[in-house]
Amino acid sequence: MTDNLIAGVMVFLGLFLIGGVFSLGRQGLKIGAIFCAVGAAMAITAGVMWW
Repeated sequence: MTDNLIAGVMVFLGLFLIGGVFSLGRQGLKIGAIFCAVGAAMAITAGVMWW
């Protein structure tokens, strides 16, 4: 049960960071958007692999 919960949290964190990518991209903060994109990709990958 806890493994699925952690995986769900990681996927949710990745989706939250994708929202940050769009937000930072619209503000013109490209380096921040890049860091958020990398973090989102890592979080979603970790969540899927943990599942």
